[in-house]
Amino acid sequence: MRVIGCLSGTSLDGIEIAAADLTLEDGKLLTRPLGSRSEPYPGGLRGDLEAALPPARTSAAALCRLDALVGQAFADAADRANEALCEGAAELVVSHGQTVFHWVEDGHARGTLQVGQPAWIAERLGVPVVSDLRSRDIAAGGHGAPLVALFDVLLLGSAPDTRGALNLGGIANVTIIPGAGDPIAFDVGPGNALIDAAVTHLSGGAERLDEGGRRAARGSIDEPLLNRLLSDPYYALQAPKSTGKEHFHLHYLLEALSERPAIGGDDVLATVTELTGRTVGDVCRRHDVAELVVSGGGSRNATLLASIARAAPGTVLRRSDDYGIPSHAKEAYAFAVLGFLTVHGLTGSLPSCTGARA
Repeated sequence: MRVIGCLSGTSLDGIEIAAADLTLEDGKLLTRPLGSRSEPYPGGLRGDLEAALPPARTSAAALCRLDALVGQAFADAADRANEALCEGAAELVVSHGQTVFHWVEDGHARGTLQVGQPAWIAERLGVPVVSDLRSRDIAAGGHGAPLVALFDVLLLGSAPDTRGALNLGGIANVTIIPGAGDPIAFDVGPGNALIDAAVTHLSGGAERLDEGGRRAARGSIDEPLLNRLLSDPYYALQAPKSTGKEHFHLHYLLEALSERPAIGGDDVLATVTELTGRTVGDVCRRHDVAELVVSGGGSRNATLLASIARAAPGTVLRRSDDYGIPSHAKEAYAFAVLGFLTVHGLTGSLPSCTGARA
């Protein structure tokens, strides 16, 4: 079956699309990647989405408008990908949409909301569309995240030593695959979320990311600020757990910075970059991870990768490209696989990872 997977992550970078030929053969899933594409949101849609994210207030009218416009943008992107990657022969589209709110209360996920009405995709391409992938997991008692855990397990397979798969998007999530026993997965904390928020704020919106981690590399880590950020109770929670920009956003950072008002911009970026590196490194040490396979936008941040390496000196860092999956497109391929499994009546999540009932 020729399948297109598409999503927009918490960094709001745009729409990531991947296509693959997927086949079930003798109990094995065979995957032949066909390519991937990245498309920015058209016009001012990214800004409209950012304006609707917590802690900002929004309205039913705004969410209705975003649901339609994001759905149309996904339909346009999927249509172009069908021609460019699938020779116009896609048989299924899997759309995650754009998360605007992930409701976690008292350590439990209570609900999740993604915009990007899939009917626009179905109407445009005339093929079935699998969507709303997180809600069923939450309804079954899970966190609805990270949903890519099953894909990570299939991609990395088994090995004598513990391996991990890390996605450095707006939120960093990790799958831990031990040599023996069940895998686990959870959101580590802010991947690029606070880095991007700081850059955007410090540049007055002229920049949206710290390209390659260059500004962070020029700065110095402010230990009092770092310790203040590391004291967040989220990091002490046991897996399964999930989080999002409802928690880790610009106002969260500004509150912490109010206690350290004299810090320079590059030092702020050095510190929030170290926060992500330190929290990921803590996970690697705690689970004795021998190899960590990294994907997502943060995999292009050399300063962040160096921070992880310092925090986890016993862990070898690799990119998902080494396993045949481009680091920028891993989640799009993962959702293509999850949708394929869904239409074949097979489970797409692992209870030990999200906490959902089997």
